[in-house]
Amino acid sequence: MARSVADAMTRRVVYLPEDTSLDEAAQAMRDQGIGDVVVTHGPTMAGIVTDRDIVIRAIAEHLPPETTRLGDIATRELIMVEQSATVDEAVTAMRTRGVRRLLVCDADRNVVGILSLSDVALLSASAAA
Repeated sequence: MARSVADAMTRRVVYLPEDTSLDEAAQAMRDQGIGDVVVTHGPTMAGIVTDRDIVIRAIAEHLPPETTRLGDIATRELIMVEQSATVDEAVTAMRTRGVRRLLVCDADRNVVGILSLSDVALLSASAAA
């Protein structure tokens, strides 16, 4: 039987406003033990920023983390997968879209988690044990 996205996803989703500085976001990621935050514009999801984005899009470009905002580097295209989808379907979506993370939603399109390639790898490792 194929494993569902709900079996592999991380349920903790952290939301930060788009005017949050990168250093504040990095500290929140560290403190929460996560590698991504959903960026908001008021009550609306406006994008996603990963720890890798901070390094590649900001630090490597010499943007100051104290004054650069999440909204400046966020990926604006939010790709969702339903929690009932199979992990294989989610990996195919990641591969097709060239992303490492997907927002996970329920049947009503409410965000209930995030699926990363790391989550998939951990699920595969536990299945092999």
